[in-house]
Amino acid sequence: MRLWSAFGVIVLAFSLYPARADFSDIAEYDPFIWLEQVEGARARAWVREQNDYTLKTLKADPFYEDAFAAAHEILTAKDRIPFGTLSGGQVYNFWQDDTHQRGIWRRSPLASYREGEPVWQTLLDLDALSLRQNEKWVWKGAQCLPPANLRCLVKLSRGGRDAVVVREFDLATRSFVKDGFEIAEGKTEIAWVDMDTIMVATNWGRGTLTASGYPRTVKTLSRGQFVSEASTVYEGTASDVSTKPIVEFDAAGKPERFIVRGISSFSAELFYTDANARVLRVPVPAFAEFKGLHKRQLLFALAQNWRTGGRQFLQGSLVAFSLDRLLETGGALPEVKSLFTPDAKSALDSVMIGRDAVYLSVLENVRSRVHEVIFDGTKWSPRRLGLPDDGTIELVTASPFDRDVMFKYASFLIPDRLYIMSEGGEPQLIAQLPPRFDAYDLEVSQFEAVSADGARIPYFFVRKQDLLSNGTTPTLLYAYGGFQIPTTPWYWSTAGKLWLEQGGAYAIANVRGGGEFGPRWHDAAKGALRQRNFDDLAAVARNMIARGFTSSRRLGVMGGSQGGLLAAGAFVQNPDLFNAVSAQVPLTDMLRYTHMSAGASWVSEYGDPADPRMRAIIARWSPYQNLKQGVKYPRVFFMTSTKDDRVHPGHARKMAAKMQANGQPYYYYEQADGGHDAATTLRLRSEQMALVYTYFRRQLMD
Repeated sequence: MRLWSAFGVIVLAFSLYPARADFSDIAEYDPFIWLEQVEGARARAWVREQNDYTLKTLKADPFYEDAFAAAHEILTAKDRIPFGTLSGGQVYNFWQDDTHQRGIWRRSPLASYREGEPVWQTLLDLDALSLRQNEKWVWKGAQCLPPANLRCLVKLSRGGRDAVVVREFDLATRSFVKDGFEIAEGKTEIAWVDMDTIMVATNWGRGTLTASGYPRTVKTLSRGQFVSEASTVYEGTASDVSTKPIVEFDAAGKPERFIVRGISSFSAELFYTDANARVLRVPVPAFAEFKGLHKRQLLFALAQNWRTGGRQFLQGSLVAFSLDRLLETGGALPEVKSLFTPDAKSALDSVMIGRDAVYLSVLENVRSRVHEVIFDGTKWSPRRLGLPDDGTIELVTASPFDRDVMFKYASFLIPDRLYIMSEGGEPQLIAQLPPRFDAYDLEVSQFEAVSADGARIPYFFVRKQDLLSNGTTPTLLYAYGGFQIPTTPWYWSTAGKLWLEQGGAYAIANVRGGGEFGPRWHDAAKGALRQRNFDDLAAVARNMIARGFTSSRRLGVMGGSQGGLLAAGAFVQNPDLFNAVSAQVPLTDMLRYTHMSAGASWVSEYGDPADPRMRAIIARWSPYQNLKQGVKYPRVFFMTSTKDDRVHPGHARKMAAKMQANGQPYYYYEQADGGHDAATTLRLRSEQMALVYTYFRRQLMD
């Protein structure tokens, strides 16, 4: 994860929200509980009042119009790189611009795409579809049936929610299939088996969802069947996070069916199921995350050390073993082999499976390296690819049916680059984003801060070379720090244009809780150790001040989702350390988060407030509970979305309302649509960016 959309990069039950909130865990009076009624009349009136004030104030600032124009020019530029998904010799891309506000799904032959002159064929126009059906459709992706790619399962969201409607789409006619597969709105997981069969996990009715609001029952649905006639393959428990189907195809197009039972956010069981719906549990530990199937080898990333077959595989490793051997022995664990083993400064970032190789993005001191790993039937042989090594390399696309793979490279000062490579060859640069800001006199440095417990926390600092270290530089500090998601260098075009060019600087903190150094870095600030997350961020802020880079008067902190929780907790615990706080789609009430939207699924990350011991620990750092009267806090800017069915908007609402009651300054803006991304069109995204940077300019610059 890079940044939530307001910063220019980038985080259900039977009904989307309960008719009334569940207050069963309230141990003390909460005067703002009514704001959890997402569509309640009183709550919506409060939101309108807040929006009116914030928009009137920030849009009246002389900087706003220029900021909006600059952001919109960047977001809608015609020379953006159309990153896409490769399948069957075609590159599939979803594109938004001023003409296509909601976007178009399109494809181009790979041959013209790699020459820099794609010949696009529009497959689905969401603006036209929304107008025709009187809906605000938001694109959530498509799954096409390989290798022919004649039919796809298209996911559409109303207003940006995580809940989607699934409809079968015919690529030849570019239309939805009459009487084809269709699944009603829900947090659905779906996978093709063949042209006439799909596996589905969705809301099948009463008792089929987990406590987190995700599906727990996987069924097989055949063409011509009513949804009610689907046959059950596997059913998890209500206490699970979710259960979902996965179908892996080999180069010949043969499907292999799997089911993942998500016990928690970081533990799962994997099951293999055959065409007769016989289910076999794959005998790996729950901390082994399934990464896919390649040349009949099952791949797993290890969140903990694993001793098996007389060998020790280290935490953070990627390992594999034979599916065929597993099935031949009736479920006995075959010989396990390693593809990657980390060291103290390296971590596995992501895995992508191609036709003839597996590709690994590996972080070395928070910078990317890419390895191609080939399996010859006996052993795995890696080679490092010749790609730039001073930024981030993302694995863009590969498939079991194409020899070509694509990679994206970017750094803080180098715009996005797209590379393509035929397996076994060398990467070739085929596209590069033009500069979006003047980087001539900018520099990037990496420093370390010492946290409260002595841990060394790295951070990147981006600024003009000639800025004096006298504490006067307006500086933004960003961090995420959760769910083992690393924050790595990226080309932050809007920050470059709207902040660096204005004389500001920014820092990216790699606090514990993220995945910059693998599972150990995440475990170090998880559950009962969560306070380290806030300590690390405060340590970075104080280190920058001590070095003279900035001062409390000139320092702002920002983050979205989990990063929004981090930003909120940072200013509550350290009210004198920052002069601006931008908390986007944040969590704040961590004593009630398990009762709000998808919150119950994050117990393994934050701890369970229903447990008296954990409740006492969480109560010490939960931002909402620790906000105090009579304390001078910086003027905070909360931003969220009414349609966010992942992080409940009540978190941001209640935090702002409590500050309002305390007479403490803040801004609040809630976008009606957008879901957890908080924006459905590029115009809305441009508006959000302009609001945020106008706010920071008002708070931190003279």
